[in-house]
Amino acid sequence: MALDSHFSLFIGGEWQTGHGAPMGVVDPATGETLYEMPSANAQDTAEAIKSAELGLKHWRSSSAWTRADTLHAIANVMVERTEEAARHISLEAGKPLAQSRREWALCIDQFRWYAEEARRIYGRIVESRAPGGRIEILHEPVGIVAAFTAWNFPVVLIARKVAPALAAGCSVIVRPSSEVPGPAAIIIDCMRQAGLPAGVVNLVVGPTSETYQPLMASQSVRKVSLTGSTAIGQQMIRDAAATMKRVSMELGGNAPMIVFPDADVEKVLDVAVPTKFANAGQVCVTPDRFFIHESLHDAFVEGFAKRAKALKLGHGLDETSQMGPLINERRRKAIETIVADAVARGGKIRAGGGRPAEHNRGFFFEPTVISDLPDEALALAEENFGPIAAITRFTKADEVYARANTGGFGLSAYVFTRDPSRIREAVASIESGMVGVNSFALAAAEAPFGGIKDSGMGREGGSEGIHDYLNVKLSQVTL
Repeated sequence: MALDSHFSLFIGGEWQTGHGAPMGVVDPATGETLYEMPSANAQDTAEAIKSAELGLKHWRSSSAWTRADTLHAIANVMVERTEEAARHISLEAGKPLAQSRREWALCIDQFRWYAEEARRIYGRIVESRAPGGRIEILHEPVGIVAAFTAWNFPVVLIARKVAPALAAGCSVIVRPSSEVPGPAAIIIDCMRQAGLPAGVVNLVVGPTSETYQPLMASQSVRKVSLTGSTAIGQQMIRDAAATMKRVSMELGGNAPMIVFPDADVEKVLDVAVPTKFANAGQVCVTPDRFFIHESLHDAFVEGFAKRAKALKLGHGLDETSQMGPLINERRRKAIETIVADAVARGGKIRAGGGRPAEHNRGFFFEPTVISDLPDEALALAEENFGPIAAITRFTKADEVYARANTGGFGLSAYVFTRDPSRIREAVASIESGMVGVNSFALAAAEAPFGGIKDSGMGREGGSEGIHDYLNVKLSQVTL
Protein backbone atom coordinates (compact mmCIF):
# COMPACT_ATOMS: atom_id res chain seq x y z
CA MET A 1 0.00 0.00 0.00
CA ALA A 2 1.78 3.12 -1.22
CA LEU A 3 1.08 6.66 -0.18
CA ASP A 4 -0.67 8.83 -2.75
CA SER A 5 2.19 9.68 -5.11
CA HIS A 6 1.50 13.41 -5.16
CA PHE A 7 1.91 13.81 -1.39
CA SER A 8 5.21 15.41 -0.48
CA LEU A 9 5.40 19.00 0.79
CA PHE A 10 2.29 21.13 1.25
CA ILE A 11 3.03 24.81 0.68
CA GLY A 12 0.72 27.62 -0.42
CA GLY A 13 -2.32 25.36 -0.53
CA GLU A 14 -0.74 22.89 -2.98
CA TRP A 15 1.21 19.66 -2.90
CA GLN A 16 4.73 20.28 -4.14
CA THR A 17 7.78 18.15 -4.85
CA GLY A 18 10.56 18.82 -2.36
CA HIS A 19 14.06 19.64 -3.47
CA GLY A 20 15.78 17.58 -0.79
CA ALA A 21 16.91 13.98 -0.97
CA PRO A 22 14.08 11.40 -0.89
CA MET A 23 13.60 9.58 2.42
CA GLY A 24 12.78 5.91 2.70
CA VAL A 25 9.78 5.13 4.91
CA VAL A 26 10.04 1.69 6.55
CA ASP A 27 7.37 -0.76 7.72
CA PRO A 28 8.57 -1.60 11.26
CA ALA A 29 6.80 -4.96 11.14
CA THR A 30 8.89 -6.17 8.19
CA GLY A 31 11.88 -3.83 7.99
CA GLU A 32 11.08 -3.25 4.31
CA THR A 33 10.84 0.15 2.63
CA LEU A 34 7.25 1.12 1.92
CA TYR A 35 7.95 4.12 -0.32
CA GLU A 36 10.20 7.13 -0.69
CA MET A 37 8.98 10.52 0.48
CA PRO A 38 10.39 13.68 -1.13
CA SER A 39 11.92 15.97 1.48
CA ALA A 40 12.42 19.70 1.87
CA ASN A 41 15.60 21.69 1.56
CA ALA A 42 16.16 25.05 3.24
CA GLN A 43 14.61 26.95 0.32
CA ASP A 44 11.45 24.84 0.54
CA THR A 45 11.20 25.67 4.23
CA ALA A 46 11.67 29.36 3.45
CA GLU A 47 8.81 29.13 0.97
CA ALA A 48 6.63 27.52 3.64
CA ILE A 49 7.36 30.44 5.96
CA LYS A 50 6.38 32.94 3.23
CA SER A 51 3.22 30.95 2.60
CA ALA A 52 2.36 30.98 6.31
CA GLU A 53 2.89 34.77 6.41
CA LEU A 54 0.33 35.24 3.65
CA GLY A 55 -2.04 32.71 5.20
CA LEU A 56 -1.83 34.44 8.58
CA LYS A 57 -2.91 37.80 7.12
CA HIS A 58 -6.13 36.26 5.86
CA TRP A 59 -6.85 33.79 8.64
CA ARG A 60 -6.32 36.05 11.65
CA SER A 61 -8.89 38.50 10.29
CA SER A 62 -11.53 35.82 9.71
CA SER A 63 -14.40 35.62 12.17
CA ALA A 64 -14.49 33.06 14.95
CA TRP A 65 -17.60 31.62 13.33
CA THR A 66 -15.77 31.11 10.03
CA ARG A 67 -12.91 29.39 11.79
CA ALA A 68 -15.32 27.19 13.73
CA ASP A 69 -17.17 26.13 10.57
CA THR A 70 -13.88 25.30 8.86
CA LEU A 71 -12.69 23.13 11.73
CA HIS A 72 -15.98 21.24 11.71
CA ALA A 73 -15.60 20.76 7.96
CA ILE A 74 -12.12 19.30 8.49
CA ALA A 75 -13.53 16.87 11.05
CA ASN A 76 -16.23 15.81 8.60
CA VAL A 77 -13.64 15.00 5.93
CA MET A 78 -11.57 13.09 8.46
CA VAL A 79 -14.53 10.88 9.31
CA GLU A 80 -14.80 9.90 5.64
CA ARG A 81 -11.09 9.03 5.42
CA THR A 82 -10.82 7.00 8.62
CA GLU A 83 -9.83 3.66 7.10
CA GLU A 84 -7.26 5.18 4.74
CA ALA A 85 -5.62 7.03 7.61
CA ALA A 86 -5.75 4.08 10.02
CA ARG A 87 -4.04 1.77 7.55
CA HIS A 88 -1.19 4.22 7.00
CA ILE A 89 -0.75 4.74 10.74
CA SER A 90 -0.49 0.99 11.24
CA LEU A 91 1.89 0.57 8.31
CA GLU A 92 4.30 3.32 9.32
CA ALA A 93 4.05 3.37 13.13
CA GLY A 94 3.42 -0.36 13.57
CA LYS A 95 0.45 -0.19 15.94
CA PRO A 96 -2.59 -2.47 15.52
CA LEU A 97 -5.46 -1.16 13.41
CA ALA A 98 -7.82 -0.82 16.37
CA GLN A 99 -5.34 1.53 18.05
CA SER A 100 -4.83 3.45 14.79
CA ARG A 101 -8.57 3.97 14.39
CA ARG A 102 -8.72 5.16 17.98
CA GLU A 103 -5.93 7.65 17.34
CA TRP A 104 -7.72 9.02 14.26
CA ALA A 105 -10.92 9.37 16.27
CA LEU A 106 -9.03 11.37 18.89
CA CYS A 107 -7.88 13.69 16.08
CA ILE A 108 -11.44 14.27 15.01
CA ASP A 109 -12.35 15.08 18.61
CA GLN A 110 -9.65 17.77 18.69
CA PHE A 111 -11.06 19.55 15.65
CA ARG A 112 -14.63 19.28 16.97
CA TRP A 113 -13.64 20.64 20.39
CA TYR A 114 -11.59 23.56 19.09
CA ALA A 115 -14.21 24.44 16.52
CA GLU A 116 -16.38 25.36 19.48
CA GLU A 117 -13.51 26.90 21.48
CA ALA A 118 -12.93 29.31 18.58
CA ARG A 119 -16.26 30.92 19.49
CA ARG A 120 -15.29 31.17 23.17
CA ILE A 121 -12.15 33.31 23.09
CA TYR A 122 -13.36 35.70 25.74
CA GLY A 123 -11.85 39.03 26.76
CA ARG A 124 -12.93 41.06 29.76
CA ILE A 125 -13.44 44.62 30.96
CA VAL A 126 -11.85 45.93 34.16
CA GLU A 127 -12.88 49.17 35.82
CA SER A 128 -10.22 51.85 35.27
CA ARG A 129 -8.84 54.30 37.81
CA ALA A 130 -8.88 56.96 35.12
CA PRO A 131 -12.04 59.08 35.15
CA GLY A 132 -14.33 57.96 32.35
CA GLY A 133 -11.96 55.15 31.43
CA ARG A 134 -12.04 51.40 31.18
CA ILE A 135 -9.46 48.65 30.69
CA GLU A 136 -10.17 46.20 27.89
CA ILE A 137 -8.33 42.88 27.81
CA LEU A 138 -8.35 41.14 24.45
CA HIS A 139 -6.80 38.03 22.92
CA GLU A 140 -5.09 37.90 19.54
CA PRO A 141 -3.41 35.06 17.60
CA VAL A 142 0.26 34.67 18.47
CA GLY A 143 1.19 34.44 14.77
CA ILE A 144 2.90 31.70 12.77
CA VAL A 145 3.28 28.46 14.70
CA ALA A 146 5.89 25.78 13.97
CA ALA A 147 4.60 22.40 15.15
CA PHE A 148 7.12 19.60 15.65
CA THR A 149 5.75 16.12 16.31
CA ALA A 150 7.07 12.69 17.21
CA TRP A 151 6.58 9.34 15.50
CA ASN A 152 4.66 7.42 18.18
CA PHE A 153 1.33 9.17 17.52
CA PRO A 154 1.75 10.48 13.97
CA VAL A 155 -1.62 12.22 13.66
CA VAL A 156 -3.07 13.03 17.08
CA LEU A 157 0.08 14.94 18.02
CA ILE A 158 -0.48 17.11 14.93
CA ALA A 159 -4.16 17.60 15.72
CA ARG A 160 -3.40 18.69 19.30
CA LYS A 161 -1.30 21.54 17.93
CA VAL A 162 -2.99 22.46 14.67
CA ALA A 163 -6.61 22.47 15.86
CA PRO A 164 -6.13 25.03 18.69
CA ALA A 165 -3.76 27.09 16.54
CA LEU A 166 -6.33 27.34 13.76
CA ALA A 167 -9.10 28.09 16.23
CA ALA A 168 -7.01 30.95 17.63
CA GLY A 169 -6.43 32.44 14.17
CA CYS A 170 -2.81 31.35 13.69
CA SER A 171 -1.20 29.86 10.60
CA VAL A 172 0.87 26.71 11.05
CA ILE A 173 3.90 24.95 9.60
CA VAL A 174 3.90 21.26 10.53
CA ARG A 175 7.18 19.39 10.67
CA PRO A 176 6.41 15.72 11.49
CA SER A 177 8.83 12.91 12.21
CA SER A 178 10.56 11.71 9.06
CA GLU A 179 9.78 8.13 10.06
CA VAL A 180 6.00 8.54 9.72
CA PRO A 181 5.29 11.25 7.11
CA GLY A 182 2.39 9.49 5.40
CA PRO A 183 -0.25 9.92 8.11
CA ALA A 184 0.81 13.57 8.47
CA ALA A 185 0.24 14.08 4.74
CA ILE A 186 -3.22 12.57 5.00
CA ILE A 187 -4.36 14.80 7.86
CA ILE A 188 -3.02 17.87 6.01
CA ASP A 189 -4.85 16.76 2.87
CA CYS A 190 -8.08 16.57 4.88
CA MET A 191 -7.61 20.26 5.68
CA ARG A 192 -7.07 21.05 2.00
CA GLN A 193 -10.13 19.05 1.02
CA ALA A 194 -12.23 20.84 3.66
CA GLY A 195 -11.40 24.24 2.14
CA LEU A 196 -8.84 25.66 4.57
CA PRO A 197 -7.45 28.74 2.79
CA ALA A 198 -4.04 28.49 1.12
CA GLY A 199 -1.08 29.17 3.37
CA VAL A 200 -2.92 28.64 6.65
CA VAL A 201 -1.39 25.19 7.08
CA ASN A 202 1.87 24.00 5.52
CA LEU A 203 3.85 20.76 5.72
CA VAL A 204 7.61 20.29 5.45
CA VAL A 205 9.42 17.01 5.97
CA GLY A 206 13.16 16.63 6.00
CA PRO A 207 16.50 16.79 7.83
CA THR A 208 17.03 19.03 10.85
CA SER A 209 19.39 21.33 8.99
CA GLU A 210 16.85 21.91 6.21
CA THR A 211 13.65 22.23 8.23
CA TYR A 212 14.14 22.73 11.97
CA GLN A 213 16.98 25.21 11.79
CA PRO A 214 15.31 27.63 9.31
CA LEU A 215 12.07 27.57 11.29
CA MET A 216 13.81 28.26 14.58
CA ALA A 217 15.90 31.07 13.06
CA SER A 218 12.93 32.84 11.45
CA GLN A 219 11.68 36.03 13.08
CA SER A 220 8.30 35.40 11.43
CA VAL A 221 7.70 32.20 13.39
CA ARG A 222 6.46 33.41 16.77
CA LYS A 223 5.72 30.16 18.54
CA VAL A 224 6.98 26.59 18.52
CA SER A 225 5.19 23.57 19.91
CA LEU A 226 7.01 20.29 20.39
CA THR A 227 6.19 16.74 21.30
CA GLY A 228 9.48 14.94 21.78
CA SER A 229 12.25 14.02 24.20
CA THR A 230 13.36 16.19 27.09
CA ALA A 231 16.80 16.63 25.52
CA ILE A 232 15.30 17.97 22.29
CA GLY A 233 12.99 20.23 24.29
CA GLN A 234 15.90 21.71 26.20
CA GLN A 235 17.73 22.43 22.95
CA MET A 236 14.61 23.98 21.44
CA ILE A 237 14.23 26.35 24.39
CA ARG A 238 17.81 27.50 23.87
CA ASP A 239 17.24 27.96 20.13
CA ALA A 240 13.92 29.78 20.65
CA ALA A 241 15.57 32.31 22.94
CA ALA A 242 17.45 33.93 20.05
CA THR A 243 14.20 35.20 18.51
CA MET A 244 12.11 35.20 21.72
CA LYS A 245 9.66 32.62 20.44
CA ARG A 246 6.97 31.35 22.76
CA VAL A 247 7.32 27.64 23.46
CA SER A 248 5.10 24.85 24.65
CA MET A 249 6.22 21.27 24.82
CA GLU A 250 5.13 17.83 25.88
CA LEU A 251 8.27 15.88 26.68
CA GLY A 252 9.25 12.61 28.31
CA GLY A 253 7.63 10.74 31.16
CA ASN A 254 8.31 7.87 33.53
CA ALA A 255 4.86 7.35 34.96
CA PRO A 256 4.45 5.66 38.33
CA MET A 257 1.43 3.49 39.00
CA ILE A 258 0.56 2.86 42.64
CA VAL A 259 -1.78 0.04 43.64
CA PHE A 260 -2.97 0.27 47.26
CA PRO A 261 -4.07 -2.79 49.29
CA ASP A 262 -7.81 -2.13 48.90
CA ALA A 263 -7.68 -2.29 45.08
CA ASP A 264 -9.27 -5.16 43.15
CA VAL A 265 -6.24 -6.82 41.54
CA GLU A 266 -8.13 -8.51 38.72
CA LYS A 267 -9.90 -5.30 37.70
CA VAL A 268 -6.65 -3.38 37.81
CA LEU A 269 -4.92 -5.97 35.63
CA ASP A 270 -7.77 -5.94 33.13
CA VAL A 271 -7.03 -2.29 32.31
CA ALA A 272 -3.32 -2.03 33.15
CA VAL A 273 -1.98 -4.75 30.85
CA PRO A 274 -3.54 -3.54 27.56
CA THR A 275 -2.65 0.05 28.50
CA LYS A 276 0.99 -0.78 29.20
CA PHE A 277 1.50 -2.67 25.93
CA ALA A 278 -0.52 -0.37 23.66
CA ASN A 279 1.71 0.89 20.85
CA ALA A 280 4.35 -1.54 22.17
CA GLY A 281 4.76 0.69 25.22
CA GLN A 282 5.94 3.62 23.11
CA VAL A 283 3.65 6.09 24.87
CA CYS A 284 4.90 8.96 27.01
CA VAL A 285 2.05 8.64 29.53
CA THR A 286 2.03 4.86 29.82
CA PRO A 287 2.80 3.43 33.28
CA ASP A 288 6.44 2.36 33.46
CA ARG A 289 7.00 1.93 37.21
CA PHE A 290 4.47 -0.29 38.98
CA PHE A 291 4.50 0.20 42.77
CA ILE A 292 2.37 -2.58 44.24
CA HIS A 293 1.53 -2.89 47.92
CA GLU A 294 3.31 -5.88 49.42
CA SER A 295 0.00 -7.59 50.23
CA LEU A 296 -0.94 -7.66 46.52
CA HIS A 297 2.49 -7.84 44.92
CA ASP A 298 2.80 -11.58 44.18
CA ALA A 299 -0.72 -11.92 42.80
CA PHE A 300 -0.24 -8.81 40.68
CA VAL A 301 3.05 -10.02 39.20
CA GLU A 302 1.62 -13.44 38.44
CA GLY A 303 -1.49 -12.01 36.80
CA PHE A 304 0.44 -9.40 34.80
CA ALA A 305 2.87 -11.99 33.46
CA LYS A 306 0.09 -14.40 32.51
CA ARG A 307 -1.78 -11.74 30.56
CA ALA A 308 1.41 -10.45 28.90
CA LYS A 309 2.30 -13.92 27.64
CA ALA A 310 -1.17 -14.26 26.12
CA LEU A 311 -0.93 -11.12 23.97
CA LYS A 312 -0.76 -11.78 20.25
CA LEU A 313 2.08 -10.03 18.44
CA GLY A 314 1.70 -9.29 14.75
CA HIS A 315 1.57 -6.85 11.89
CA GLY A 316 -0.57 -3.82 12.56
CA LEU A 317 -2.78 -4.58 9.55
CA ASP A 318 -3.72 -7.95 11.04
CA GLU A 319 -7.01 -7.27 12.84
CA THR A 320 -6.18 -9.96 15.42
CA SER A 321 -2.86 -8.38 16.48
CA GLN A 322 -2.78 -6.97 20.00
CA MET A 323 0.75 -5.57 19.93
CA GLY A 324 2.94 -4.54 17.03
CA PRO A 325 6.67 -3.91 16.66
CA LEU A 326 8.90 -1.16 17.99
CA ILE A 327 9.48 1.72 15.58
CA ASN A 328 13.06 0.81 14.59
CA GLU A 329 16.12 -1.23 15.43
CA ARG A 330 17.60 1.55 17.59
CA ARG A 331 14.60 1.41 19.89
CA ARG A 332 14.76 -2.39 20.10
CA LYS A 333 18.44 -2.29 21.04
CA ALA A 334 17.65 0.33 23.70
CA ILE A 335 15.03 -2.00 25.19
CA GLU A 336 17.50 -4.89 25.18
CA THR A 337 19.96 -2.71 27.10
CA ILE A 338 17.32 -1.95 29.75
CA VAL A 339 16.45 -5.64 30.13
CA ALA A 340 20.13 -6.62 30.40
CA ASP A 341 20.64 -3.99 33.10
CA ALA A 342 17.63 -5.31 35.02
CA VAL A 343 18.97 -8.87 34.99
CA ALA A 344 22.42 -7.69 36.03
CA ARG A 345 20.87 -5.94 39.04
CA GLY A 346 18.98 -9.04 40.18
CA GLY A 347 15.66 -8.43 38.44
CA LYS A 348 13.53 -11.45 37.63
CA ILE A 349 12.01 -11.73 34.17
CA ARG A 350 8.47 -13.02 34.62
CA ALA A 351 7.43 -12.75 30.96
CA GLY A 352 9.13 -11.96 27.67
CA GLY A 353 12.57 -10.40 27.81
CA GLY A 354 13.70 -10.94 24.23
CA ARG A 355 12.95 -11.04 20.54
CA PRO A 356 10.03 -13.35 19.70
CA ALA A 357 11.14 -16.43 17.77
CA GLU A 358 8.03 -16.37 15.60
CA HIS A 359 8.78 -12.86 14.31
CA ASN A 360 12.22 -12.82 12.69
CA ARG A 361 11.45 -9.81 10.51
CA GLY A 362 10.90 -6.25 11.61
CA PHE A 363 11.52 -4.84 15.08
CA PHE A 364 9.40 -6.96 17.41
CA PHE A 365 10.13 -7.40 21.11
CA GLU A 366 8.16 -9.53 23.54
CA PRO A 367 5.81 -7.97 26.13
CA THR A 368 8.12 -8.06 29.13
CA VAL A 369 7.42 -8.16 32.86
CA ILE A 370 10.26 -7.75 35.36
CA SER A 371 10.03 -7.87 39.16
CA ASP A 372 12.35 -7.57 42.18
CA LEU A 373 14.18 -4.55 40.82
CA PRO A 374 16.15 -1.98 42.80
CA ASP A 375 15.06 1.61 42.21
CA GLU A 376 18.33 2.45 40.47
CA ALA A 377 17.72 -0.09 37.68
CA LEU A 378 17.20 1.59 34.30
CA ALA A 379 13.73 0.06 33.99
CA LEU A 380 12.63 2.08 37.05
CA ALA A 381 14.99 5.06 37.01
CA GLU A 382 14.50 6.06 33.36
CA GLU A 383 11.70 6.19 30.82
CA ASN A 384 11.90 2.87 28.99
CA PHE A 385 9.51 3.84 26.15
CA GLY A 386 8.89 0.22 25.27
CA PRO A 387 7.06 -2.97 26.27
CA ILE A 388 8.59 -3.30 29.74
CA ALA A 389 6.52 -3.42 32.93
CA ALA A 390 8.88 -2.93 35.86
CA ILE A 391 7.15 -4.05 39.07
CA THR A 392 8.32 -3.33 42.60
CA ARG A 393 6.68 -3.48 46.03
CA PHE A 394 6.03 -0.93 48.76
CA THR A 395 4.82 -0.94 52.35
CA LYS A 396 3.88 2.59 53.41
CA ALA A 397 2.17 5.44 51.58
CA ASP A 398 4.78 8.08 52.47
CA GLU A 399 7.49 5.80 51.17
CA VAL A 400 5.80 5.19 47.83
CA TYR A 401 5.02 8.86 47.23
CA ALA A 402 8.68 9.72 47.76
CA ARG A 403 9.78 7.00 45.35
CA ALA A 404 7.17 7.97 42.78
CA ASN A 405 8.40 11.57 42.86
CA THR A 406 12.03 10.59 42.35
CA GLY A 407 13.56 11.79 39.09
CA GLY A 408 12.92 14.81 36.94
CA PHE A 409 9.77 13.74 35.10
CA GLY A 410 6.27 14.82 36.02
CA LEU A 411 3.93 14.03 33.13
CA SER A 412 1.46 11.41 34.35
CA ALA A 413 0.84 9.10 37.31
CA TYR A 414 -1.80 6.55 38.26
CA VAL A 415 -3.36 5.48 41.53
CA PHE A 416 -5.68 2.56 42.19
CA THR A 417 -7.64 2.60 45.45
CA ARG A 418 -11.26 2.66 46.59
CA ASP A 419 -10.58 4.87 49.61
CA PRO A 420 -11.77 8.48 49.03
CA SER A 421 -9.36 9.93 51.58
CA ARG A 422 -6.47 8.00 50.03
CA ILE A 423 -7.43 9.39 46.62
CA ARG A 424 -7.24 12.98 47.86
CA GLU A 425 -3.96 12.28 49.64
CA ALA A 426 -2.39 10.66 46.57
CA VAL A 427 -3.43 13.40 44.14
CA ALA A 428 -2.02 16.02 46.51
CA SER A 429 1.23 14.10 47.15
CA ILE A 430 2.24 13.07 43.65
CA GLU A 431 4.24 15.59 41.61
CA SER A 432 2.71 15.26 38.16
CA GLY A 433 0.76 17.29 35.63
CA MET A 434 -1.88 14.56 35.39
CA VAL A 435 -3.06 11.86 37.80
CA GLY A 436 -5.39 9.06 36.77
CA VAL A 437 -7.37 7.58 39.65
CA ASN A 438 -8.67 4.08 38.86
CA SER A 439 -8.42 5.11 35.21
CA PHE A 440 -5.94 5.65 32.40
CA ALA A 441 -8.19 8.02 30.45
CA LEU A 442 -6.10 11.19 30.52
CA ALA A 443 -5.94 12.08 26.82
CA ALA A 444 -9.21 13.72 25.76
CA ALA A 445 -9.90 16.82 23.70
CA GLU A 446 -11.79 18.44 26.56
CA ALA A 447 -9.01 17.90 29.14
CA PRO A 448 -5.71 19.81 29.49
CA PHE A 449 -2.87 17.40 28.66
CA GLY A 450 0.69 18.14 29.80
CA GLY A 451 3.34 17.83 32.47
CA ILE A 452 5.63 19.66 34.86
CA LYS A 453 9.36 19.63 35.61
CA ASP A 454 11.34 17.83 32.89
CA SER A 455 8.12 16.71 31.23
CA GLY A 456 7.45 20.08 29.67
CA MET A 457 5.31 23.19 29.81
CA GLY A 458 2.00 24.34 28.43
CA ARG A 459 -1.15 22.30 27.88
CA GLU A 460 -2.78 20.64 24.88
CA GLY A 461 -6.52 20.12 25.04
CA GLY A 462 -9.29 21.62 27.10
CA SER A 463 -10.13 25.29 27.37
CA GLU A 464 -6.54 25.84 28.50
CA GLY A 465 -5.08 24.57 25.22
CA ILE A 466 -6.10 27.49 23.03
CA HIS A 467 -4.41 30.06 25.28
CA ASP A 468 -0.96 28.81 24.26
CA TYR A 469 -1.75 30.23 20.81
CA LEU A 470 -3.04 33.62 21.93
CA ASN A 471 -1.39 36.87 22.94
CA VAL A 472 -3.00 39.01 25.62
CA LYS A 473 -3.52 42.68 24.69
CA LEU A 474 -4.53 45.38 27.14
CA SER A 475 -6.01 48.71 26.10
CA GLN A 476 -6.73 51.61 28.45
CA VAL A 477 -9.67 53.44 26.89
CA THR A 478 -10.65 56.87 28.16
CA LEU A 479 -13.65 58.62 26.63
